[in-house]
Amino acid sequence: MSDPTRTTRTAATLHDVAREAGVSLATASRVLNGSTRKVAESYRERVQAAADKLGYTANLSAQATARGTAAIVALLVADIADPYFGQLASGVARGADEAGLVVTIAITERDPQREVRLVRALRGQRPRGLILAASRTDENDAAGLAPELEAFAANGGRVVALGRVAGDIRSVPLDNHAGAAALGARLAGLGYRDAVIVGAAEGIRTSDDRIAGFAAGFGGGGGTVREIVRGGFTRDAGYETGVRLLEDGLAEGTLVFGISDVVAIGIMSAVRDAGRSIGDDIAVAGFDDIATGRDIRPGLTTVRVPLEELGHRALRAVVDEDWDADQAPLPLEVIVRGSTPPRS
Repeated sequence: MSDPTRTTRTAATLHDVAREAGVSLATASRVLNGSTRKVAESYRERVQAAADKLGYTANLSAQATARGTAAIVALLVADIADPYFGQLASGVARGADEAGLVVTIAITERDPQREVRLVRALRGQRPRGLILAASRTDENDAAGLAPELEAFAANGGRVVALGRVAGDIRSVPLDNHAGAAALGARLAGLGYRDAVIVGAAEGIRTSDDRIAGFAAGFGGGGGTVREIVRGGFTRDAGYETGVRLLEDGLAEGTLVFGISDVVAIGIMSAVRDAGRSIGDDIAVAGFDDIATGRDIRPGLTTVRVPLEELGHRALRAVVDEDWDADQAPLPLEVIVRGSTPPRS
């Protein structure tokens, strides 16, 4: 039996807010839906106070109509299960919260054609910004991305990429080459002379930059890169490559550089499963400094990337009108742990 004393409270509408604030519907819409048209500060305060009192929630579709874009930022990552992208997304989300935006995440699976399709689909949502965090590729398939990004910008959205890019796209620079070179030089200085690099498929810019940087730094310090093995960015790819290297006869004292911490952790598991020791027998290093690499034993030598700050800076590049396009890359730091003890 229903209770006749109960009343159902409906959600407040924009009309309710306008009536409560004593302003026109158009004025209330300009304030709450983010129109670029100017509104007197006194009116703005009255409308916001009325919205707070009534518990009004802005409609994203209405915001898109008023601004030409919605209060959404789309983040494209290669693999959300990879802690690298999880930490990066955390920084984007923090910045979005500060800016009153919502983050939506799409996963490219490191497939250039899939990335193009995702950008095309996201354009229909008219997000305020699009952050490209997946690894850039030099393949011809990536060429289809440029017109989609141009169409996105033409609709009022802003595109931001991680790493240096060509054209007018805003970018948050990250010097993978320099970071890897510093790691190679540091490990050569610890006495390592023979190294194997486990990277991703050729043409993936992040991997290629890290491979080239490490080879330059290690070689400059007196070491020799004996082999470069191409695989993937996943833990399983690192493990499978590690198994093959060990089966082929990986000499004691060899240093294996995994192109990312996730890959390096897979290599470490392969070394353990083969009954060999990490550090004294086979040394392993990675890149990124994800939390797992700090917690395993021995700890993983790596290059620390300030991932959350990288994500936060990317979000600011979306919303800041006076963005500094010439800012220096975020600082990277070599962290030496037990997986690469000094060689005598």
